[in-house]
Amino acid sequence: MAERVVRGLVVLALLVDAGVHLALASDMQLAAPGGIGGGWLFRIQAVLALLAAGNLALRPSRLAYLVAGAVALSAFVPALLYTYADVPAIGPVPAMHDPFWSAPKMISALAEGLGAAGAMVGIGLTSRPVRDAPPG
Repeated sequence: MAERVVRGLVVLALLVDAGVHLALASDMQLAAPGGIGGGWLFRIQAVLALLAAGNLALRPSRLAYLVAGAVALSAFVPALLYTYADVPAIGPVPAMHDPFWSAPKMISALAEGLGAAGAMVGIGLTSRPVRDAPPG
């Protein structure tokens, strides 16, 4: 029962992450309209979050939780990094420093952090050994 609740919360967190990233993608592309910009990175993140959520919902396993946690962290860490550090452009990826916490950014970061934490809990719940049935 606990694993199902945790799984539902992680899936929901990934869906929120995907929704926010899709909603903000076009605005984030303005930094590099003709190249790889925040918009494409946001769209890729949204697709990965949707795939991870679907995989976890349909095939709950330690691996599915690990993938879900990695996807959540792959959005959470950059959200914090680009808020508190002015990271310069890296190759074709533009600088995306955004020191402000808008409502969508806060919602997304909260969902990503909770999704990553929930995925770790889910790994623990799915890795518990199954007790042998009593003889008889």
